[in-house]
Amino acid sequence: MARKPGERKSSGRGQRDLKTKVKTARGRRASSTRWLQRQLNDPYVKRAKAEGYRGRAAFKILELDDKYRFLVPGARVVDLGCAPGGWCQVAVARVNALGEKSGKAQGTVLGVDLQEVEPIAGAELHQLDFLEDGADDKVKAWLGGSADVVMSDMAASSSGHKQTDHLRIVALCEAAAEFAFDVLEEGGTFVAKVLAGGAEAELQGLLKRRFDKVANVKPPASRSDSSEKFVVATGYRPLTPAEDD
Repeated sequence: MARKPGERKSSGRGQRDLKTKVKTARGRRASSTRWLQRQLNDPYVKRAKAEGYRGRAAFKILELDDKYRFLVPGARVVDLGCAPGGWCQVAVARVNALGEKSGKAQGTVLGVDLQEVEPIAGAELHQLDFLEDGADDKVKAWLGGSADVVMSDMAASSSGHKQTDHLRIVALCEAAAEFAFDVLEEGGTFVAKVLAGGAEAELQGLLKRRFDKVANVKPPASRSDSSEKFVVATGYRPLTPAEDD
């Protein structure tokens, strides 16, 4: 059958031909080449660029919120370790922080990070170590009250040792949870990244004592070869004075 003008001949190998291949340059590690090739062929990386998000991680919080609906108009949100800002971008739109949704309550998005973060329209960003004494009081002062959502996509620096990295991120998540207990409004939501690895039992127990429901989720945007998952804890229950003693 004759081909139409401009029509390409099919190779018969389908979508494989569309993938970008990266040669290992002199001086570059093979692992770096694999990472670069994965980035170039990652549909979420391409979508993030096309839709103006600062990273593919934005789609993780989008998918989690699509399922659990915690980023509602009017909500006050704290994003711990917010750099580079993709989660804040999503939160700004969903809680109506810019007041663009007529007839909907206007929310607040507060991002904190150890490093300075490029400004995001609709988000208030602060350079702060959330582990320092008084950080919770500073956050509540900036918010003008308690938070409805505390979320964290933080990960400890990689050591190259899987079990060590697992323990570090679980410890970081536990610290984020303790911070959330200090700033969350009753009924609030806590969302955080963890790595599967067997040391999460204490974290799970901690959250189940303080929230009505605790779910463990791996959103579609999370790479299948990654051990990361997310805890979504809803229905925060503050300690009573007797429990706090």
